[in-house]
Amino acid sequence: MIFGELPLAEAEGAILAHAVMLAGRRVAKGCVVDAALLEAARAAGLERLWVARAGPEDVAEAEAARTLGEALAGEGVEARAPVHGRVNLHARHDGLLLIDRSAIGRANAATEAVGIATLPPLSPVRAGELVATVKIIPFALERQVLGTVLAGLAALAVQPWRTDIAPCLIQTVRDDTQEKAVAKTAAVSRERLARFGWRLTEAGLVPHAVGPLAEALGAWRGTCGLILVAGATATADRRDVVPAAIAAAGGRVERVGMPVDPGNLLVLGSLGDETVVIGLPGCARSPKRNGLDLVLERLAAGLAPDSGQIAEMGVGGLLEDSGVPVPWAWG
Repeated sequence: MIFGELPLAEAEGAILAHAVMLAGRRVAKGCVVDAALLEAARAAGLERLWVARAGPEDVAEAEAARTLGEALAGEGVEARAPVHGRVNLHARHDGLLLIDRSAIGRANAATEAVGIATLPPLSPVRAGELVATVKIIPFALERQVLGTVLAGLAALAVQPWRTDIAPCLIQTVRDDTQEKAVAKTAAVSRERLARFGWRLTEAGLVPHAVGPLAEALGAWRGTCGLILVAGATATADRRDVVPAAIAAAGGRVERVGMPVDPGNLLVLGSLGDETVVIGLPGCARSPKRNGLDLVLERLAAGLAPDSGQIAEMGVGGLLEDSGVPVPWAWG
């Protein structure tokens, strides 16, 4: 592509590279330099214009952006029409955004002429939400470069929320448990699950002890695909009430604790293949985003989380100020 400041006599048919003011009117960059524009430029006393001209092996910015946008638009993702060398990609439905991070990195490293920006991988998104954008930096892209970028690209996808999961909530109580706290936990849990289109069943209150909780888990096993357990006290060890009850009910404890704050004290387990059990961290009584949301989103998208996946949540897992004093001032 030819790019530079050319005499007016050589600029006709090229693309205006920078906006200019002519006769009190702003002429935007990207316009084709025609006879009328040249006449106005001469009248304004200009002798040269900054322009770009595509070569025979170049692909215009709009076509290049459209091609890359279409390649990125996988299941559940829509590529909009190009505007000024940019194509925006939007979610077609609610769900979890799936991205091959390395593929996006390869595309951006292949040439400085292409910029692809996305939301973070595994972001929950709503229908119509902007999930990525493709920008062609120059006014045209060499066809060979476009081919190189395409060769390493992988499509984005939005995995829709599953609608076949029936969740229920079991709360354990002690003598000092307040009814207000029980009601709030149920209300917040109901609201948290509603965004997936799930209706929560309240499975009752049981004493905060291994035996009664294990009996309740066994009773709801299979009936509920997901059992949330809100303990009267936070889980501090694998031998504590919630994980011990999962084991006593014949289940498996996958993970106790997670590297996400807030949300450290989450418990993940299962009762056979039919029921996932999540021991709620104390912060789950608040509607604010926490580690529970990260686990629920993966479960809702059909990506059953395990201990290894939870371990990887630490990077980006600081969801808000944990409240621990930070020594900003030294000495």
